[in-house]
Amino acid sequence: MVSQVKEQQSLAAVIRRNEHDLLNEWTREQAVRQTRRDKVHEAEVGKLSKEFLSGLSEAASQGSHDVRSASWSKVREMLTEFSASRASQGYSPTETALFVLSLKKPLFTRLRKDLAGDATLGDELWNATALLDDLGLFTTEMYQKSREEVIQRQQRELMELSTPVVELWDGILALPLIGTLDSSRTQVVMESLLDKIVQSGAALAIIDITGVPTVDTLVAQHLMKTVAAARLMGADCIISGIRPQIAQTIVHLGVDLSAVTTKASLADAFTIALKRVGARIESGKA
Repeated sequence: MVSQVKEQQSLAAVIRRNEHDLLNEWTREQAVRQTRRDKVHEAEVGKLSKEFLSGLSEAASQGSHDVRSASWSKVREMLTEFSASRASQGYSPTETALFVLSLKKPLFTRLRKDLAGDATLGDELWNATALLDDLGLFTTEMYQKSREEVIQRQQRELMELSTPVVELWDGILALPLIGTLDSSRTQVVMESLLDKIVQSGAALAIIDITGVPTVDTLVAQHLMKTVAAARLMGADCIISGIRPQIAQTIVHLGVDLSAVTTKASLADAFTIALKRVGARIESGKA
């Protein structure tokens, strides 16, 4: 353990002694490998590189190889923020990991120069390699996590956009559904419809499934759950867009929709809804 601490302190000492030269060589190495050349990017890279070198030296001086340990918490926080920023800016995983991995060449050069003829040189090179590899892997993991969070957020936003609740008439809402209706989307549909019912005080909601390609048992159950939730909020539902194929499928599956009014088209459903609220549309022709 004493030997390990000594080796890490030696690595930290090399970084501190050569920080200025290391920073210059490292930023040049990054410039060669990266494709972006704008001045804002270069200034940002220089600032981040300086902060990382300082954090690397401080953490290494505490004697732990484990980048997941408490002594590396500041470095991990920095790399987590860096990875999230790169993910949001559209950088690739390789470009992101190169921030850490491109430090290898200048650091190894300095280790060989400072420890020339020293018996610990081989161990120091191995320790530095393992350390930068672990930090590079951590950076990639954080990048992937950030990308997944971005994708999940975009998926939620797309689902919300793809389930608009429209107020067709005073007291009448319409919810046109397009695409597959799975569990996660049903939740968004239900929340959107219930929120609109509360906002508008509507007594009727038309759920149009014209754009739903297939209706199986699961989809039918999702529809029934949405209808039941709307009724608990004081609004009745009409399901429109029941095509012949869907009608046959529902009958074959044994799904009971007898308690729900169904219509073949949105226009038919709207006509029924108008009658229920005591309204009607008259032709303007003489």
